[in-house]
Amino acid sequence: MKTICLYFEIHQITHLKRYRFFDIGTDHYYYDDYANETSITNIAENSYIPALRTLIAMARESEGAFKVALSLSGVGLEQLERYAPQVIDLLQELAATGCCEFLAEPYSHGLSSLADNGGKFFREETKRQVEKINQLFGQRPKVFRNSSLIYDDEIGGLVADMGFKGILTEGAEHILGWKSPHYLYHCLQDPNLKVLTRDFKLSDDISLRFSNPSWESYPLMADKYMDWIAESPGEDGVFNIFMELCALGIYQPLSSHILDFIRNLPIEAGKRGIGFQTPSEVIKTRKSVSAVEVPYPMSWTDEERDISCWLGNVMQREAFDKLYSIGERVLLSGDRHLRQDWDYLQASNNFRFMTTKNNAVSMDRGIYESPYDAFTNYMNILGDFMQRVNWALPQDMDIEELNAFQTTIQNQDKKIQSLEKQVARLKSAQKPKKK
Repeated sequence: MKTICLYFEIHQITHLKRYRFFDIGTDHYYYDDYANETSITNIAENSYIPALRTLIAMARESEGAFKVALSLSGVGLEQLERYAPQVIDLLQELAATGCCEFLAEPYSHGLSSLADNGGKFFREETKRQVEKINQLFGQRPKVFRNSSLIYDDEIGGLVADMGFKGILTEGAEHILGWKSPHYLYHCLQDPNLKVLTRDFKLSDDISLRFSNPSWESYPLMADKYMDWIAESPGEDGVFNIFMELCALGIYQPLSSHILDFIRNLPIEAGKRGIGFQTPSEVIKTRKSVSAVEVPYPMSWTDEERDISCWLGNVMQREAFDKLYSIGERVLLSGDRHLRQDWDYLQASNNFRFMTTKNNAVSMDRGIYESPYDAFTNYMNILGDFMQRVNWALPQDMDIEELNAFQTTIQNQDKKIQSLEKQVARLKSAQKPKKK
């Protein structure tokens, strides 16, 4: 039986404000609140809210036959909690249908998986995102999705070591070669981690081409789309359709009837004997056909499907190296404000704005006039941030002192946990027994 694995990403850019060199040391707030509120409100009203209502209706109408997966960055969730809490309510409503699986990803939607530190930052922020998902939606993710589907063999090994059962990534032609994205694969370093590869053509037909009148397949109807899947080779393929949720309403405007198309997919799928499964269900019901070898990082971004849009020039690599050079001190500081700024500064869009690549599709750089402007603004902010980190943990502290400081903090945490358990036992013992 052919199966569709439908997945949507929710992440929102945290817009940085214009920050001058002379602001360093005097202004420690880096964000454009007006831009953040305006953008998240617009996307919520024109995409997230109507799209989620549609997915909820599809789940209820199908009586459990329709399935979908979502991943949400921690910083994106913070934006929604602050400016569009009604989206959180709808996500919880969707979770309650039992038809939605929530996936894990880095809290910051950043590039920590590429940092040269043994995966420490990557593990730490993934753990925080998992806890937030569990807190909000009552699910502890078993499948991982990295920022922009970044993946290579080493990242796969890290993800497997964290206990995840599967990972989503791009079905890049330069990696799969003659292999089809319609099968389940496994990580080269650990066969216990299953790899689901995105069908970028079928995904982009919806997210990029759907409303383009010059496209040869315009207008695209649900029956035609399902015919493509039904008529594809093989009788037992899994079709991984992955995209951003804002494709429904922003990239493809509501006036294009994109939600009518999405809503009719389960109906047309049922007519052709095609089902829907979450990533975890795919992993449980199918066997891997082989390992997928990915020696260099790939992603779902740009034609190259690599990481060049974030780390392809000297400016980007300098900003990246500077940021992660202070990561240890940020984590050791325990300062809530430093940790939050650290998350926002890690977000991949900060590096994307610095790209000098010539892309076929123009990129909105926001307040920046050029990649050099983006680099200058970011480095000014990073300069102030590094000063604050060094105030919290002086730069002249050596590794032994940092380790001793960390041990002290860990011992204090253990002591606090022990005392909290004692208090709970004492309170329990003081409660009057029912007769």
